[in-house]
Amino acid sequence: MRRRLIQSTLAVVLVVIAVFGVSLVIVETRTISDSARERVESEAVRLASIVDSRLIVEEKVTAEFLRGQLAEDRYAVIRIPGQPPIEVGSKPDGDVISARAPGEEGETVTVQEPRSSVTREVGRTLLIIGLVALLAVIAAVLLALRQANRLASPLTDLAETAERLGSGDPRPRHRRYGVPELDRVADVLDASAERIARMLTAERRLAADASHQLRTPLTALSMRLEEITLTDDPDTVKEEATIALTQVERLTDVVERLLTNSRDPRTGSAVTFDLDDVIQQQLAEWRPAYRSAGRAIVSSGKRHLQAVGTPGAVAQVLAALIENSLMHGGGTVALRTRVTGNQVVVEVTDEGPGVPADLGSRIFERAISGHNSTGIGLAVARDLAEADGGRLEMLQAKPAVFGLFLSRTPPRKTGDDGGRETIR
Repeated sequence: MRRRLIQSTLAVVLVVIAVFGVSLVIVETRTISDSARERVESEAVRLASIVDSRLIVEEKVTAEFLRGQLAEDRYAVIRIPGQPPIEVGSKPDGDVISARAPGEEGETVTVQEPRSSVTREVGRTLLIIGLVALLAVIAAVLLALRQANRLASPLTDLAETAERLGSGDPRPRHRRYGVPELDRVADVLDASAERIARMLTAERRLAADASHQLRTPLTALSMRLEEITLTDDPDTVKEEATIALTQVERLTDVVERLLTNSRDPRTGSAVTFDLDDVIQQQLAEWRPAYRSAGRAIVSSGKRHLQAVGTPGAVAQVLAALIENSLMHGGGTVALRTRVTGNQVVVEVTDEGPGVPADLGSRIFERAISGHNSTGIGLAVARDLAEADGGRLEMLQAKPAVFGLFLSRTPPRKTGDDGGRETIR
């Protein structure tokens, strides 16, 4: 590209120099020739007037006297009636410029100048024009180099940015070049880089959330299937199979919710549901694991409470809290329900050492964990709680008490017909 820019600029300059330079040479040559002719004619008229003035006063006209009146490179012949011609200067060889002027006393004066003087003057003029043209070409080349670098370097830089985007490095560079068209391309590439970065972040977050949220239902399903393989009692097999089917339904709900949140994390499916059903489901799922660890899980508080949210999401939040207590807590885990204002609160607590002081304010941040776990369980749980208008908070650090706050009033949404409708 640099070469093409330089060649095109240089070609334009050469065309301009050729057009205007040739015209200037022609005009200057003609001007110099006309000027030389006018000088010779003027010289002839001047000598004729000098000769007239001497003849009028009857003074002798001699070559010695006229030699001081004539330029060195000129030749003059004065013809006076009744006298031999008077020659002044050296007669030039070759082509000459000649002018004749008559006098008032009948004399004639002829002045000649060699055309070589005009040729020398034309040559000097051509030299000056050539030097100016050369300087113009040099200036054009330098300007073309500057413009080529100004345009080619940003294009190379933009190509590198596009290559970085294609290789999976979506960091925007925020470079601008002072050329509106190139700056527009840079704006588009930076905006694309930011969109790609958000998409990659969302994909990584979806993968992490999926691995975490699918682990618990899969573990519970595996436990039920193991119970089925270890028993010959048809009633036990039927009971465990029923529970396993419930786990499959929950697993399906988790997958659907993950896909929905990946498309639009603000999408909620809140309904009014019986909180006791979700709590009892979690107790049934986690009792075998707690029995294996020599611990217990119980529930207490108000019964028959109605809450607003997505039952599957609420179950996932409680499962994350229960699993957190199983891994990091100690003693008996208690799920307590209570009512505060227009909200239902489910508290999950245990008898363990609680949350370390250095993690207290960051417990809900991703990748924050005190026991080499993934560190995304509580962060995902908070996102799930907030998706349907609830919230998850740490109410106490030692022993750890987490509270899930759910609304008792269904949220209002705007219907397609412009009215207000209540979700029930």
